[in-house]
Amino acid sequence: MLLLFHVEHKSTNKPFLVCRDHAVSGEEFYVTSDSDEKLLKTQVTFSDSELQRYYDTPNYISHADQKKTFFDRVYFTARLFAQYRKLRLVFKYKSSVPTLLDFGAGVGHFVRASRRQGWQAKGVEVNLKARQIADSKSPNTVFPLNYLDSLAPKSQSVITLWHVLEHLPNPNQQVKQLKKLLHLEGRLIIAVPNFKSYDAKYFGAHWAAYDVPRHLWHFSKTSISDLFEKHDMIVESTHPMWLDAFYVSFLSTKYKFNSMKLLRGFLVGLLSNLKAIKTGEFSSLIYVVKHKKN
Repeated sequence: MLLLFHVEHKSTNKPFLVCRDHAVSGEEFYVTSDSDEKLLKTQVTFSDSELQRYYDTPNYISHADQKKTFFDRVYFTARLFAQYRKLRLVFKYKSSVPTLLDFGAGVGHFVRASRRQGWQAKGVEVNLKARQIADSKSPNTVFPLNYLDSLAPKSQSVITLWHVLEHLPNPNQQVKQLKKLLHLEGRLIIAVPNFKSYDAKYFGAHWAAYDVPRHLWHFSKTSISDLFEKHDMIVESTHPMWLDAFYVSFLSTKYKFNSMKLLRGFLVGLLSNLKAIKTGEFSSLIYVVKHKKN
């Protein structure tokens, strides 16, 4: 999802990494950490128009809808598998009024899949091109961000953010808004990369999931829990995204060695998943969040 706003960061954060934007510009950006290294920030001070150019490229695969290369085909195949697992997860929280809001819906893949499963699903997406693609496939399913203002409080059974939270200039503000829309028995389901994973440590500044400057925040499990604790919400459960370790590792080898090393990427992804079975530090994690009980 694209959210194009000016981002301000406190200068008290300590240096952590210098990362290159491998996907679009080739520019370098500082990534800083809090004192406990629970949460990282990408240091940017772009205007809306300046930040937009880091998304406006046919190579930005989050909004791509064409299978042009072998790697694209692998990505889309993996996405189908991941989508199946996401649908199984959200189905657990399907209520008698099965409303679902996909925040950062992109071109609407998950919204359409959810509707086929009987959900009253809608999405919001900032990027106009992505909304136009969504509308061409299924009209009136993905809307601009101001659509949130038309929704009644506590009207959504499930709100999903699939690899969106890390893009948001102000996660606290957005969580506050989405919490108001969530039913008291509803669930907020969020997927984000985990910079504490083995593949992140192995590739360091070349880890593809840093994806600077588009990823403004880099979360650990602790920082996610801390974020929702501020809003009187708790993480009910976490779920691994097994394929992300392989996808990210393949892409990271390209960034680190200037060519994709399939065997090395596979082995790093496999080792990351195996280590995470014990540590819980998977390359990406899904968090199921709910209201605290009074």
